[in-house]
Amino acid sequence: MTAVKKAAAAVGAAAEKDDGRDQGRSDPERPFLVKPRKLRITLVDAAVVLAALSVVFLSSLGAVDAAGEPRVVIADSTGQEWIYPLDADREIGIRGPLGTTTVHIHDGGVAIESSPCPNQTCVAAGFINQPGQWVACLPNQVFVRVEGGSDDGSGIDSGTW
Repeated sequence: MTAVKKAAAAVGAAAEKDDGRDQGRSDPERPFLVKPRKLRITLVDAAVVLAALSVVFLSSLGAVDAAGEPRVVIADSTGQEWIYPLDADREIGIRGPLGTTTVHIHDGGVAIESSPCPNQTCVAAGFINQPGQWVACLPNQVFVRVEGGSDDGSGIDSGTW
């Protein structure tokens, strides 16, 4: 017998053999019907779901903390951030590409007191003390924002804007 005849015989034998996996090919209306397999949850599946739920829960704790005491966040050109409470007076020097920008925390708020930038717009922006407010020295790449605190309902938010 030649190799072609042997291959044809093997294909014919496989087509006649019924191994219990009826794929529905005998039904002309549904030529490729596949029976659904039973869903089996393994220990690994349960562990992955539990880990995902834990990550969601723990990340939501950080969002809840965002409404805590008001604080100032200062970011520099390298992406570093410093967080300070607004209730303690202090003066912080932040290095940027042009030099040192002086940030002054006082009276429950914050302001950029001095900066080496040419136009001094950041200094003219003045004192900020409400969550969501920010001031930046763009030439020296220093960004100051107020976070946290309670939302008393005054002011414009993203829902009413």
